Amino acid sequence: MIVLDDEGFDAVTMRRIAQELETGPASLYAHVSGKEELAELMLDTVLADVLLPEPDPARWDEQVKELLRDQIHALAAHRGFARIAWEIAVPVTPNTLKLGEAMLALLRAGGLTLKQAAYASDALSLYAKAYAYEASGWTWGEIDQAKAGERGEQMVAYMRSLPAEAFPNMLHIGEFFSAETAKERLEFALETFLAGLRALAKKN
Repeated sequence: MIVLDDEGFDAVTMRRIAQELETGPASLYAHVSGKEELAELMLDTVLADVLLPEPDPARWDEQVKELLRDQIHALAAHRGFARIAWEIAVPVTPNTLKLGEAMLALLRAGGLTLKQAAYASDALSLYAKAYAYEASGWTWGEIDQAKAGERGEQMVAYMRSLPAEAFPNMLHIGEFFSAETAKERLEFALETFLAGLRALAKKN
């Protein structure tokens, strides 16, 4: 994790890790097949920090939100880690399986069928990874905040200059997208998604 946090995922090679451990790459290959498997093991280690709640049918929806927030926090806690989560197509490790089972259990406690829970879990996981990817860019300096701020101001100014007759809505939304509204946008997305799932569960 030290190499990842200090230098980013591109620096995480078998040779580089071997140097940190003061051994040779051949010694590592006795334990992992390559960088891909190493990335999976790193992901598994990070997700071990995510708290897995016992399903409570009375507040399953809030538990889903809490689990997603914890997942996002875990993925954004290390430099470039959300990128690793994206690049592993279908991670199958002890902690990814436990996380998946926990999410399915919460959704099932809310009244969703197994198929509905599977689809919802997949969509929520994709959103969590996407949000963590953007958040980690700010946290670890991968996004130049000065340039991003300047770009944001330019975007708002440009959108305000659009002809009102052609863009009556786009004209006014620039102010809603900034670092200050990130948490509000996350909570809006989670609540909107969960509202749909609650409505779906009532139909079952």
